[in-house]
Amino acid sequence: MPVCCLILACAVSLFAQTAPANATYKQGDAPIERRLHDLLDRMTLEEKARQLDLYSGATSLVDKHSDDTHATLDAVFNPQKAEALFGSLGVGGIHDLYPTPAQSNAIQRWVISHNRLGIPAMFIEEGLHGFNTGTVFPAPLNLSATWDSDLAERTGAAIAAEARATGVDMILAPVLDLARDPRWGRVEEDFGEDTYLTGQMGLAYVRGAQGDSLNSDHSVVAEPKHFVAHGSPEGGTNTSPVHMGERELRMVMLRGFEPAIRQGHAMGVMAAYHEIDGIPITADPFALKQVLRNEWGFQGFVLSDLGAIRRLYDVHHVVDTPKAAVCMAIRSGVDMQFYDFDHDVFQKALVDCVHEGTLSEADLDRAVRSVLRVKFELGLFDHPFVNPALQASVYRSPQHLAVSLQSARESVTLLKNDGNLLPFSNSVRHIAVIGPNGNVARYGDYEKEENGLHISIVDGIKQLLPHAGVVFNDGSDISAAVSTAKEADVVILALGERQGISGEGSDRSNLDLPGNQEQLLEAVTALGKPEVLVLENGRPLTIDWATEHVPAILEAWYPGEFGGQAVAETLFGENNPAGRLTVTFPRSTGQLPDFYNSDPSRVHKYVDDNGEPLFPFGFGLSYTTFRYDHVHVQPPAASSGADIEVSVDVTNTGTRAGDEVAQLYVRENTSSVETPIRSLEGFSRIHLKPGETRSVVFHVPQQQLAVWNAEGEWAVESGKYTVWVGGSSRAPLSTDFKLTLQCATEKICSKRNQSR
Repeated sequence: MPVCCLILACAVSLFAQTAPANATYKQGDAPIERRLHDLLDRMTLEEKARQLDLYSGATSLVDKHSDDTHATLDAVFNPQKAEALFGSLGVGGIHDLYPTPAQSNAIQRWVISHNRLGIPAMFIEEGLHGFNTGTVFPAPLNLSATWDSDLAERTGAAIAAEARATGVDMILAPVLDLARDPRWGRVEEDFGEDTYLTGQMGLAYVRGAQGDSLNSDHSVVAEPKHFVAHGSPEGGTNTSPVHMGERELRMVMLRGFEPAIRQGHAMGVMAAYHEIDGIPITADPFALKQVLRNEWGFQGFVLSDLGAIRRLYDVHHVVDTPKAAVCMAIRSGVDMQFYDFDHDVFQKALVDCVHEGTLSEADLDRAVRSVLRVKFELGLFDHPFVNPALQASVYRSPQHLAVSLQSARESVTLLKNDGNLLPFSNSVRHIAVIGPNGNVARYGDYEKEENGLHISIVDGIKQLLPHAGVVFNDGSDISAAVSTAKEADVVILALGERQGISGEGSDRSNLDLPGNQEQLLEAVTALGKPEVLVLENGRPLTIDWATEHVPAILEAWYPGEFGGQAVAETLFGENNPAGRLTVTFPRSTGQLPDFYNSDPSRVHKYVDDNGEPLFPFGFGLSYTTFRYDHVHVQPPAASSGADIEVSVDVTNTGTRAGDEVAQLYVRENTSSVETPIRSLEGFSRIHLKPGETRSVVFHVPQQQLAVWNAEGEWAVESGKYTVWVGGSSRAPLSTDFKLTLQCATEKICSKRNQSR
């Protein structure tokens, strides 16, 4: 036999050496960290690099696909394609497949049996407000408008259960960017502009998705994104630079993510595209190593946003070769690429950089360990296959559909109701629905509008009032629309945005009603009919004229497959609206940025604007009224570490039962660094019968009031604080309290609170 053949045969023989059946990493009862250590010690550099790569599935692994991201239901796994793509090195993750249980099981079985160490694949898909063709939930901006963290947890759990039943292990959600520039198209994906509300809703969503254990048939890895500050891009344009210092980054942007990581133990994080002060996130060890891992104890893995590593090379220009981009990202704290470079380019770069000494094997091992730890936590080494019968009982279950409907109902927000025009009487017989959003279910981005029941506003009214005459006109011909409205007893203007105007990559320089909608609105309003404007949109819009002239305005955002039912129930009194705004409505685009908790030094107004928003953060009306009384603060004893306790009485002073969202705002009156005018520090959604009074008690941990001071340290500061309690960020009921910290010096107080 030729020498070259002998060498090749020897190499193949060595590579074919599989681990013994009793290897520690194969023992399900061994501690995960021991299993990790054992497995990592057995891996070659090439096997390690493969675990850090994400592969597209629909176009590469099955014989049929409906588009580039979805396999057809009857698609069959093609082992020859897998052999050409994966060889014998296994695979880190598979995306853009949306498999059936049979498909994921077939692929998983092949992957495990065709790599030397039997390492399973991880299936990763989108799950922002619904998974694939399962239950369609309202958009995240709707979910935040409910101010109902229990509902957020149930939503996360429902999406996770539907995903895991197909073999999917991880969803790319929730989005925890702060929506501070509504020109940005992805506002609809956020939980609003406030860091505390975002943190609490994100925490609830993660707890729901990941459950008590990832090693189950109904939980998945949650992946908060886009880490960090991605929602405040320059000019509101997606992926643009972000301008802020470390104090604002820590006190505002990072705090929106912190609860999901530190309390919710999210096992995935997505590194964003942008740069902050010249440092791209995928090349920022401060964010990805120091804060995320060292300070917060993150144990999962960091996935780059799609193409974010490549941007180091071809957009940010901080490196001059693809290899340098790959190794810089892994060195900085990224763990897996997302379609950045061709697989052979990415993996070879890692191996070469280790050999050359430009990437330490310790950094490579950190990344591999992070990915494998998640696979162990998911139970993929011990229970890699999904029960094919599970999907039938989980997918679009009555319980999940009920959560979607509840979220739609709770998120509807009443912005104006002059003369108590709403609710309309259900005895109305002639109803005109006018506008492009009237006869379609608007879901928002990351969801196909043909999925689910897609109940439109017209559908919802017809179902609720089967004996009424409902006429629809899309408003494209304004004169025809006016003629339709003339014949009606009441007019519902269904306006707003659609996919392609709102969503990822759909940034707008102007926030007015799009197309001819403003002209349509003014023409129909001129008739003087009883009229309500119903908005379905993914961001605040500048509706100054409507606010002045239309008697009633209802904000529905993108309310999911039951949205039309929830809107109809609200219009005709079956649902008492209690949604509250989580983003400020500006009067004009020129006011931006315009968020409620700006710093007090922003005092000058434009000469052509009064400086007031149309509708402030936290605002929303009801068909009943509420009164707040007897606010009381019980500060903790000096150096006790106890919570600050704030109580207030809330009374339903109207004639209908309804929900109120009690909101607590706090300000340190004099602090070592400038802090916002007031900041949300607590909220509670409560149900009250007419005449009922309930005492609401907020518990605020002292660490929640910490500031990142001028010395670059976390500090809870002694001094006088003001609290406000009420139904919006403009709550007038207030009182003061003093917080006393018994420390020898402020420096000692700072040191004590650094860990938060």
